[in-house]
Amino acid sequence: MTTIETRGIWLTTTDSQVLRSKENIAQAMDLLAETGFNVVFPVVWNQGVTLYPSQTMQQYFGVEIDPKSVGRDPLEEVVVEARRVGLKVIPWFEYGFVSSYNLNGGVLLQKKPQWAGRDSNGNLLNKNGFEWLNALDPQVQEFISSLVLEVVKNYDVDGIQGDDRLPAFPSEGGYDQLTLTRYRQEFHRDPPLNPKDRQWLQWRANILTDFWAHLYEQVKAVNSNLLVAIAPNIHDWAFVEYLQDSPTWLNRGIVDIIHPQIYRRDFSSYQTIANKLVTQQFTDTNLSKLAPGILMKLGNYCISPEYLVQAIEYNRQVGIPGEVFFFYEGLQKNNHALAKVLRNGPYAKSASFPTLSDLSRRGESKIKSTSIWQGVARFLKNL
Repeated sequence: MTTIETRGIWLTTTDSQVLRSKENIAQAMDLLAETGFNVVFPVVWNQGVTLYPSQTMQQYFGVEIDPKSVGRDPLEEVVVEARRVGLKVIPWFEYGFVSSYNLNGGVLLQKKPQWAGRDSNGNLLNKNGFEWLNALDPQVQEFISSLVLEVVKNYDVDGIQGDDRLPAFPSEGGYDQLTLTRYRQEFHRDPPLNPKDRQWLQWRANILTDFWAHLYEQVKAVNSNLLVAIAPNIHDWAFVEYLQDSPTWLNRGIVDIIHPQIYRRDFSSYQTIANKLVTQQFTDTNLSKLAPGILMKLGNYCISPEYLVQAIEYNRQVGIPGEVFFFYEGLQKNNHALAKVLRNGPYAKSASFPTLSDLSRRGESKIKSTSIWQGVARFLKNL
């Protein structure tokens, strides 16, 4: 019987050179296929530029592609090389509604200042150094939708992926004149000054959810087999901080596969959150859609081989059919040490990436524990 699992990894431009040449891309696809992965999530939208020639960006901002990629089409190169080794490709719109990072809005808001998100003091919306477009503005939503739709129309991809910034908006935002007017027309009063008032949170979250529902329909109209994925932060923190209402997305059927970012640096913390997802947010009817994000590398941090295998083994024990790792460079550390762990352990047997029908099926009973850990423990001793 064919194993069906999501075995994914993010390809970034931050702290990584993988997308900076066709040769690097080809080498990466070879390593990933050999290791047992079956899907890649290449970034195509960050820092106010695209990693593919974009007519939308040319039309709105006069910049067709990331200046470091002029003369190339990194997305097309990923598609060609991934197909060569049998990998699926789901482009990742990393920045979502973010305009820039520590650039006071960057080029996007220099040219479209009316698109800025605003806090209760009327200042440019900034959270953790990221400056935000107004995700509640229909024009901004149309722009982001255009980026997504040109990718699914022009490339042989298997779907698209949002993340903790798409659909998302810091809950400190929504105090721009357009949103204030909209709220006043509906409720005949100003919105609360407390950005985390529950009704005010839900009203803005509903706008984002409706935007995503419309985009979901537009993507499916291009090709009904395309997968719509999102990698949000953890509920309900993500709802309170970024208006991400993932339970409603699942209930409305506007996400096919979801990758909550369980970015914890020890297995116990990971296990606690994964268990809450399985017992509190997901049910047997939608557990097949869950493939959590696992932090493999960030700065000087790199996941230990033991934690790596424990997380995968625990996922299967509780019926979680896959995971996605952040990010590719972690596999290359220490002479491909983690790739070897996966190849000789939990990913030793090949697995097919789930189809839309697989993701829509009723969840099966929890998978019993296997002997994966014992086998990999023996392998680790021989590294």
